[in-house]
Amino acid sequence: MTAPATAPVGDRLGVRVLGDAAPLLGLALRRNPKRAQLLVSRVLGKHVPTDPRLVRATGLLLGGLADDVLADRPARELPVDLLHRAVAGDPVSAQALHTDAQRSVGPTADAVVLGFAETATALGHCVAEGLGGATYLHSTRRLVPGIAPAGGFTEEHSHATDHLLLPHDPAILTDGRPLVLVDDELSTGRTVLNTITALHALAPRERYVVASLVDVRPPGTELVDGVRALGARLDVVSLARAAVELPVDVTARAAALRAEIDAHTTVGPETAPPGSPLGRTPSPTRAQPDPRLMLAELGWPVTLPAGGRHGFSPADHRALDSTLPELAAGLARAADLRPGERTLVLGTEELMALPLRLAQTLADAGLDVAFSTTSRSPAVVVDEPGYALRSGLTFPAHDDPDDGPGPRFAYNVEQGWDHVLVVVDPPADTPLLRSGLLATLAPHTRRTTVVITP
Repeated sequence: MTAPATAPVGDRLGVRVLGDAAPLLGLALRRNPKRAQLLVSRVLGKHVPTDPRLVRATGLLLGGLADDVLADRPARELPVDLLHRAVAGDPVSAQALHTDAQRSVGPTADAVVLGFAETATALGHCVAEGLGGATYLHSTRRLVPGIAPAGGFTEEHSHATDHLLLPHDPAILTDGRPLVLVDDELSTGRTVLNTITALHALAPRERYVVASLVDVRPPGTELVDGVRALGARLDVVSLARAAVELPVDVTARAAALRAEIDAHTTVGPETAPPGSPLGRTPSPTRAQPDPRLMLAELGWPVTLPAGGRHGFSPADHRALDSTLPELAAGLARAADLRPGERTLVLGTEELMALPLRLAQTLADAGLDVAFSTTSRSPAVVVDEPGYALRSGLTFPAHDDPDDGPGPRFAYNVEQGWDHVLVVVDPPADTPLLRSGLLATLAPHTRRTTVVITP
């Protein structure tokens, strides 16, 4: 929608981001009464289509910082100027940053990395890569038949709060190795402390590290002291720090702004607020089904997991690295990806890591590729310069989620793509995918291909 002709939304909300992290963040309004603001990362590839080499590079750099602290050595110097040029959209800088980040990866660290669903599943994978291909697991909001939960925790401020841990090998969580917890943003530390407390009760360990792209915690030592009270050590690393200034009436301001913006919104399948009938039932617009490609038929190794939901070992990291060049080349041929065309690789909710690596490998091969993912998180869309979420698509969930049906979102993808590769796993390859997400994407791309993981 177009905002009312008044001061910018960010100014009216009164939220200010100060410090080194400011260039990495944009600001939007949540549709969540628990929290007014949404800090939108410009390097995560979740809400903003981003050069996949930039996304992976930041995860590798963050993994390097975690490696430094685990080894009790001084933190390495980050290429901040190069990072900021890449964030500003310079593809040469993104490529150089990615190359430098790959060169800095050392031997495999004796640690376990845990990424938070849904936003940090790919980031956590990249941090594990930055630790030399360390063992990786991410939390999930999807129950999987045959896999008993080994633990879980609650994310207090999130739209979807419950996290499950479903490792094939429960020893991942109980063998006493240092645990590196990864999230895109460290805001209060409550989720991390809840998680560490739950895991420490399951299997105590001596050392924890928290790694986040940005650390915006207010001054204080609540998180570190809370872990110390458990008898463990905690270190925190981030690419940048910032302070978030909030007016005392920020919740009331946010509610008033949401109401005003919604009153000026032309409701349709792409702009409907969550829960509206039009937001749940977009109509198909394609007469022919979109092409479907199975990665298993393009050379995906039978024994290689498609992600870290049940664990990803150092051997799996090595196998993925050796598989990707030929796999991505086969995908480019099968999908008819063409030089000079703008291609978006769109992951779906928790399925972020493999779409990111596919996109990054395609970009390394010289194709013009951006990476983004769909989201469970409802937020306010305003077509206003400087606002972080300029457009948004709304469509129904298409993977029969355990918490029931509901709307899903894709932000900032209305840019007129030549080709969109939508990457899903088999449980999400459903009729609702075709009548929902694919139909909603159709006006914004010349071609769409569905890529299905093993």
